[in-house]
Parts: sequence; C-alpha cells; structure tokens
Amino acid sequence: MTIFITGCAGFIGAHLTKKLLENSHRIIGIDNLNDYYSVELKKARLKDLIGENKNFIFKKADICDKKSLDEIFSKNRLDLVIHLAAQAGVRYSLVNPYVYEKTNILGTLNILEAVRHNRPKPKLIFASSSSVYGESKQIPFKENDPCNKPASFYGATKKTGEMMVRAYHNLYGIKSCCLRFFTVYGPWGRPDMAYYFFTKKILKGEVIELFQNDTQRDFTYVDDIVEAICRLVKKEFKFEIINLGNSRPERLDKFVGILEKCIGKKAKIKIKQLPPGDIKATYADISKAKKLLNWQPKINIEKGLKEFVNWYKKEDFKI
Repeated sequence: MTIFITGCAGFIGAHLTKKLLENSHRIIGIDNLNDYYSVELKKARLKDLIGENKNFIFKKADICDKKSLDEIFSKNRLDLVIHLAAQAGVRYSLVNPYVYEKTNILGTLNILEAVRHNRPKPKLIFASSSSVYGESKQIPFKENDPCNKPASFYGATKKTGEMMVRAYHNLYGIKSCCLRFFTVYGPWGRPDMAYYFFTKKILKGEVIELFQNDTQRDFTYVDDIVEAICRLVKKEFKFEIINLGNSRPERLDKFVGILEKCIGKKAKIKIKQLPPGDIKATYADISKAKKLLNWQPKINIEKGLKEFVNWYKKEDFKI
C-alpha cells in the first residue's frame, strides 16, 4: 500500500512509520519539525527512517499549508492517510490556544479536503485522544459515552476533529476511523510527558511535582499502539471510533515508585493540586479494539518504563 502519514517525525509517527516500512508499505511522510519540543530529537527519529530506505519519502511540510498538501495528493495515488500531526499537550493549550485551533482544526480540515478530492478516495485514520472524554464520570471510558464536557481546549479540538471526520464520512463517503490514544509512552517519547521529565529530574536529583497521589493514568506502551494501528491498516471499515489504551490505570505514586526502581534512585517529591485542564483519571474500555482488531496490549508498565529508562540513559536527548 501507499500510505501518507502526517507527523511522521513525532513520537508515535516515527515508530509507526518504521513498522509499516518493515511490512513493505510505501510511505510518504510529512512533518513541519516545529520547536514545541526538541527539533534535534525529531530529526534523530527521522534519521533512521530515511537512511537507504527507498520506500520512504519525507517532505518537510505543514498540514496548515493547503497548497503543499494538494501538491502531494495530486502527484500520488494514496491507499490510506494516517493523520497523526497535531499540537499536543493539555497544559500548553492554556497558554497558546490559537496554535491548537490552527493545527488541530484547520490542519485537519485541510487533510479532509485533500482526501475528499483525491481519486480514488483513500481511507483515513485520525489520531484522537482520551482527552475527548473530559469530565466524564463514567469509568472506564467507552466509545459511545457522551463527550460534551471538555476539561481542556486541547480535548475540545480533538473532539472537534472527530466530528469533522464523521461529517466528511457522512457527506462524501470517506472511510474513516478515529483512534483515541491513552497516555502513550516509550523510547523516543515526548520530553513534555511526565515519565520523560520525571526520569530527567530523578537522575539529576531534582524535585518532581506530583499532582495528587491518587491521580490515575492509563499508560499505554508505544509498541502496543503501533501494533493496533498495523492491524487496522489491514481492515475494512466505514466509520469507527476505537479506544486504544492499556486498560489498567496506574496511580501516579505507584508509577513513580516503578520509575525509581528502573532508574535505581529515589525521587524527591512535592505534592501539588491538580492544575486546570487535567482530569483525575483515565481508563480505557478496550472491548471494541479486542473485537474488531483482535488486539490487546502486551507490555505492562514495569517492562515499558524499563525499556524507556534504558533508552534514555543511552541517548543524548535529555531535554
């Protein structure tokens, strides 16, 4: 298959692109390499992908640039579009909401328009987030739960993206699937994620801030996410929304304890109140993913964090 991937230099994007190349697919990938976090880390992810692999074509481009997208779509017959590019981060959306509106809404609209006018129309996989569940009190989160109480503007833009995808499916028959990712972690991860900067601070002997010990997150290892997407690539679908999580939430105090064992050093901890936009717990019901994809996560938090810490100690991207 010829697959177009947005955000291919991102955390999930790089892992997914590598796996799909190993499966002999032709990949056209774009990324704008913005400086939300280390550009060098993004370039390092790309380095392994580009190499001598003739099935990988990379173009530095922004999904907000409609002209660049139209050029790519007009010159290539695409079987599938995997739209991963987005402005990530709940807390940053409190500081700079306009970049979320531009990237996550306008950028997604540009992708949808490009898919709509491509002949034949490729299938579309859209990366959504557990943040769409917002202040939902129903635990675990199920795909048919109401998602009309966003806790963050980031979550609101991701829910908007899902609604746009559904509308384009209804209007133009685009075969689409929205994947709700739950706190993805692992090697080559994002430096703004808790597990990453906790590791950095523990190794340096600096204080880490925990937002209430009983806060829980459904941490999902990146290889499990990639495996689910690869299974979806082979499937036929019309319109679906699917949770992809570990379905085993971990309290943050236990999470830090596991991280301490992996690092071999105790953390200095300061407890703080949960900041605006964050929610108390995330917990994925993955029964739909099990049924449709015959998938369930294999990597527990102990093994996953050990893999990350081993990678972190070997690499120079301690940002």
